Amino acid sequence: MAILTVAISPAVAIMTFIYLSKRIELEPLPLIIRMFIIGVIMVFPIMFIQYAFETENVFHSSFLKSFFLAGFLEEFFKWFFLLFVAYRHSDFDHHYDGIIYGVAVSLGFATIENIIYIFQNGIEIAILRAVFPVSSHALFGIIMGFYMGKAKFRTSRSNWCLALGLVIPVGLHVIYDYIITVKEMTWMYWITPFMIILWVNGLRKIKIANQHHEKLLKP
Repeated sequence: MAILTVAISPAVAIMTFIYLSKRIELEPLPLIIRMFIIGVIMVFPIMFIQYAFETENVFHSSFLKSFFLAGFLEEFFKWFFLLFVAYRHSDFDHHYDGIIYGVAVSLGFATIENIIYIFQNGIEIAILRAVFPVSSHALFGIIMGFYMGKAKFRTSRSNWCLALGLVIPVGLHVIYDYIITVKEMTWMYWITPFMIILWVNGLRKIKIANQHHEKLLKP
């Protein structure tokens, strides 16, 4: 029970922060919960695909593994369900809502992944998992949701914003996974500044999305 609590706590903390950071009306919970559950369910087919490709040794390059099996595969399915479940829903009615739903689906995925890793490797890695993999998934979700929200409330170039909502998280995820894979002994020295940049960018995206609401409310 302690391991389960430790594994789930980072996602709950981050999701609460994102949810309460919305400056106007708080989002209704049902769609947030639905997106989180979709993220949870998504883990299992993705892990099966990753296992199959790893077993068959399809990709010999570390970069190709990072691109196809981590960055593209995981972020594409998050983007797909965000687009076809949340984006078209009536509750998605502010720019910031994209961030909330993007983080929800990402943290659903990250939570199950975190539970599996901690049960396999022990509670000792819980802090590292919280600081790096769990928060990175959330930050990719912030960026994806930011561009998804931007696409919904733009009168032009919305398709371009939708594309950026996929391409940028994929690219960032590939960089993250490639660093972890290649820099086996020194990965923390490389990934720490990368994560700081992600957090600064993510907080900036939150601020911009909130400012969009404030502009709409001004007389």
